[in-house]
Amino acid sequence: MSDIKLVEAPPGIEGAGFFATSLDKAVGLARSYSLWPLPFATSCCGIEFMATMGAHYDLARFGAERLSFSPRQADLLMVMGTIAKKMAPVLRQVYLQMAEPRWVMAVGACASSGGVFDTYSVLQGIDEIIPVDVYVPGCPPRPEGIIDGLTRIQELVQNESIRRRDSDEYKQLLAKYGIQ
Repeated sequence: MSDIKLVEAPPGIEGAGFFATSLDKAVGLARSYSLWPLPFATSCCGIEFMATMGAHYDLARFGAERLSFSPRQADLLMVMGTIAKKMAPVLRQVYLQMAEPRWVMAVGACASSGGVFDTYSVLQGIDEIIPVDVYVPGCPPRPEGIIDGLTRIQELVQNESIRRRDSDEYKQLLAKYGIQ
């Protein structure tokens, strides 16, 4: 918030002053506290997420109260649990149906690296098929870890430039995953 400063009003406008900041900062602040997560839970990490949404931990106080079970209305994909290779195309389709800007959080060891399931049928991390912004460690992670992951996503959203999605670096990242 140090980028926001009080400046004097232009001549002819009454009042002590008004706040001026960059559009990037204002949009980032608004986006970060109005995330609509889509939980993609397949196993025990999903149970921990349910605890995080409960009254004791109350994820709503972080501005992520409204869960969206439609990818077209969500902007944060939270992948929790083991993802089988047969499920990978479905997860990718859900990601592609989300509107830009979109962020991804891999919750737990299975979504991050395949966990203890080093087999032919388990995807060894969702970053093989979609880009991941934040990894939450644990098997399963505690609700505090999930909240920490959400606050890291909020920091990323607040500091992200509006033009980042148009940058060559971002386009190269999507091209690496075969996404146009």
